[in-house]
Amino acid sequence: MPTAEPAPAKATVHRAAVTKAEQSTVSDYWTPERMRSAVPMDQLLKPRQRSAGLPAVGKPTTVLPTGVVGPMAFPSGGAPWTGGGKIVATEGRVFFTYTGRTASCSGTAVTSGNESTVITAGHCVKLDGAFHTNWVFVPAYNNGSTPYGTWTAKKTYATPQWVASEDINYDVGAAVVNPLNGQNLTDVVGGQGIAFNQARGQNMYAFGYPAASPYDGSRLIYCSGSTFNALISEGIGMTCDMTGGSSGGGWFLQFSESTGAGIVNSVNSYKINFIPTWMFGPYFGTDAQNLYNTAQAG
Repeated sequence: MPTAEPAPAKATVHRAAVTKAEQSTVSDYWTPERMRSAVPMDQLLKPRQRSAGLPAVGKPTTVLPTGVVGPMAFPSGGAPWTGGGKIVATEGRVFFTYTGRTASCSGTAVTSGNESTVITAGHCVKLDGAFHTNWVFVPAYNNGSTPYGTWTAKKTYATPQWVASEDINYDVGAAVVNPLNGQNLTDVVGGQGIAFNQARGQNMYAFGYPAASPYDGSRLIYCSGSTFNALISEGIGMTCDMTGGSSGGGWFLQFSESTGAGIVNSVNSYKINFIPTWMFGPYFGTDAQNLYNTAQAG
């Protein structure tokens, strides 16, 4: 007799800036000077061995971006993005307070039911047992400039496996941001697509705001190439020289250089010291899909 697949565990949620007063306090906290001084969060992350089992795999699912997906061109091991398009507005820097220090990651605005969902890495919302505070998303950040504003988080989320043990296989996080000036996030910047339970070994683009040398967090950087199975995790890897601060930036299938639109299928998660030219990201399986569904309904 066939047995039913176990239901994936629900993502864990953290309440952030909900009231107008809280939103104002967080927004005012992030001055251009404080943003520039934020520590790249990747430098503080130590990947842990698997403890929660392999990522669950379910039915392949794709949510399309709010734009046309076109042909791709390859490869790049890391360079400033000068192509323009949707990616410039939907990718952004993430800032927050971690153990009393200002820190930074990257994130992507994605198509969602609430038009307010940002996908990032799990360690960009929670690390060492506690959720980060003063969490904001700054789309199209450019050397201190915030052309689309600073969006405060109403709630932040991480997979239950990341919350329980910070298992690197489940290093996926999300945030639901508050409206800004009466508008929702993706009404202003657009939303990238997102997909789950896809085939491995595909060509992808990765984006982020690396802030550790030789980068300084001032501009959007990208990598592109064929992906491969990761080391020390069940995730995926890519040749990419992005550094600390890029964590949480989106990895895209079917990315179009002409339109800047694609489908998020992983995020920058970790590097290994003895192979600095490789970046690794989690496999987006059923648990990542459940996280996304929980966030977009939040």
